[in-house]
Amino acid sequence: MESLRLIENWPVSTAAAAVVRADGTVAGSYGPLTHRFPLASVTKPLAAYAALIAVEEGAVELDEPAGPAGSTVRHLLAHTSGLAFDEPRVMAEPGTRRLYSNAGFEALGDHLAKATDIPFAEYLRQAVLEPLGMTDTALPGSPAKDGVSTVADLARFAAELQAPRLLARATLDEATSVAFPGLSGVLPGYGHQRPNDWGLGFELRDAKSPHWTGGSSSPRTFGHFGQSGTFLWVDPDAGAACVALADRAFGPWAVEAWPPLTDAILGELAGPRAA
Repeated sequence: MESLRLIENWPVSTAAAAVVRADGTVAGSYGPLTHRFPLASVTKPLAAYAALIAVEEGAVELDEPAGPAGSTVRHLLAHTSGLAFDEPRVMAEPGTRRLYSNAGFEALGDHLAKATDIPFAEYLRQAVLEPLGMTDTALPGSPAKDGVSTVADLARFAAELQAPRLLARATLDEATSVAFPGLSGVLPGYGHQRPNDWGLGFELRDAKSPHWTGGSSSPRTFGHFGQSGTFLWVDPDAGAACVALADRAFGPWAVEAWPPLTDAILGELAGPRAA
C-alpha cells in the first residue's frame, strides 16, 4: 500500500506496520515485520482478550468482585474500578469515573491468576498467543504495559479481532461496545474527553476529539495505543485493521504523524469512492 510509505517520514529509527483486511489477508505492510518492539499499553487488548476467554471458559465472571471494594472484573477492564493510574490507590467509587489505570489491569492479572491457578503470562500464552501462532510475543511483566511483540504477530491478532475464532462474536461485540456509558475522563496524551467511552479493554473512537486515529475513522473504530510509539486499531466500517510499531516513545511526533497515516490508509482502501 502506497499510504504506508508515509512512515518513511516518521522521526524514528525503526518502524513497521501492516494493514489487515476483515478476511484476515494482509493488504499491505512496511518495515521489518518480525522485529520485536515493546508494546507499552497495546499490551492491554491482549490481556483483555485472555480475560474474556477466561469468562467464556467459566473461570471468572464479568460481574464478580475483583480489585478494590465494590469493583468487578468488568470495572477493571473498563477503567472504572476507581484505582489510580499507576498505583493500587483508590481515587473514586467504582463505576463513577473513567480513570485510566495500569494498576487496574495488574489487579485483573492477579485476579485471573488466582482464579485459574495459572500465572497470568502463561494463561495469556495458552489462551491467546499459542492458538493464534503469535510465537514472537511475550509478557515478561505487567499485563498493563510490558508486552513485547512484532507486527507479524499483531497482524494475526488484528485478524482475530475482525473474525473471532477464540471468542464468541457476541462476547467481542460486548467488549467493543461502551461499558458504563456517559463517564468522562482523561484519554492519556489527548486530554479530557466528555464522554471518554471505553469498552472492555478496548478504547473506542466514538466522537472523541482530539484522537490518535484519523479524521475519517468511523465512530465504531476500536483499539489501543501505547506510550512506546505503538498502536492497533480496527475499523469495522472500513473492514480493516492497522498495526504500527516504532522505537520512539509517544509524543508530539506521533500526534502529528498517526492521524494522516490512518486517513491515507482508509482513503486507499476506499479507492475511487474516496474522491
